[in-house]
Amino acid sequence: MIVALEDAKYKLIALRESITELGSALRIEETKESLKDLEAHTQAPDFWNNAEKSSKVLQVIKQGQDKVEGYEKLCARLEDAIALAEMAIEENDESFVEEVETELAEITAEEEHRRIEVLLSGEYDKNNAIVSFHPGAGGTEAQDWAQMLYRMITRWAEKSGFQVKLTDWLDGDGAGIKSATIMVNGLNAYGYLKSENGVHRLVRVSPFDANGRRQTSFASIEVMPEFEDVDAVVLRDEDLEITAHRSSGAGGQHINKTDSAIRIVHKPTGIVVGCQTERSQLQNKETALRMLKSKLMEIKLQERLDTIEDIQGNKTNIEWGAQIRSYVFMPYTLAKDTRTGYETGNIQAVMDGEIDGFINAYLKMTSSKQ
Repeated sequence: MIVALEDAKYKLIALRESITELGSALRIEETKESLKDLEAHTQAPDFWNNAEKSSKVLQVIKQGQDKVEGYEKLCARLEDAIALAEMAIEENDESFVEEVETELAEITAEEEHRRIEVLLSGEYDKNNAIVSFHPGAGGTEAQDWAQMLYRMITRWAEKSGFQVKLTDWLDGDGAGIKSATIMVNGLNAYGYLKSENGVHRLVRVSPFDANGRRQTSFASIEVMPEFEDVDAVVLRDEDLEITAHRSSGAGGQHINKTDSAIRIVHKPTGIVVGCQTERSQLQNKETALRMLKSKLMEIKLQERLDTIEDIQGNKTNIEWGAQIRSYVFMPYTLAKDTRTGYETGNIQAVMDGEIDGFINAYLKMTSSKQ
């Protein structure tokens, strides 16, 4: 058992160099200097004159402080674990083997997690995410699959410490959903969830088929960043079809059962957005308009267009050949990403929100291509 302690100590010491390199990649020292400048800026007499600007500065400070604090805690935890291993070896105390090995595993996992953060270098990766779910053709089966994906993403977000807010929900025909949209709020929400954007394919024995036949279904997850500067997007009234309707669906207490729900169609592109969870019709309209502007900005950036007006309506078919990932429940269990090749046989864990492996593989792949 002392051999196990020696092995764990060796691996912990080896992590020192890796974690030091991580500090450089995270630009910890540069962040500390930047924080000093920003904090000095908050002492200026006119700092609070512009509430919006001061709020953004405070947010940047908080994010920087969290990054530095998290890294320094990781370094301290590593040194404590090394000291514990050395003490146990010196005292020939085998009772510490499990604790030291647990620390090694958790520190290694934390180092890997923070290394993934380095890959979140996109311009909008740090932003909140707006995530929408849409079934493909296939009626109830596809609508049920869309709701399963909704559950998968919300479970992941909540486990990962993000705040999830349901903004729109449209019940399916008998089961599932026709559409749903959530806001995922927190640092790097979009950076992580952009890996889930695309068509997802399901193969299973359908619970809605009396003959127990195997069926293939498709649903899409649409992920876009919540842009901070959406007010720069000007929408023409004649391009918008705005309707109010009674809120409905499985949102429970989050859904107001009144005629305050809003749905907006952007006529030039056919984009549809909705919101039904705010306290009033006006608030629902404001939230829906922000989502519409974010969607238009995202398309403009993706297609490298000069203006919002250049956007043409186009829609990827939610069908075979377009999928980014397949989930097979029968005749075997496997979830496999067609872009990265990452796969796992624990399909139930995936549906319960254990999708970090897919996210990390995607971030590593896209980073290597840059």
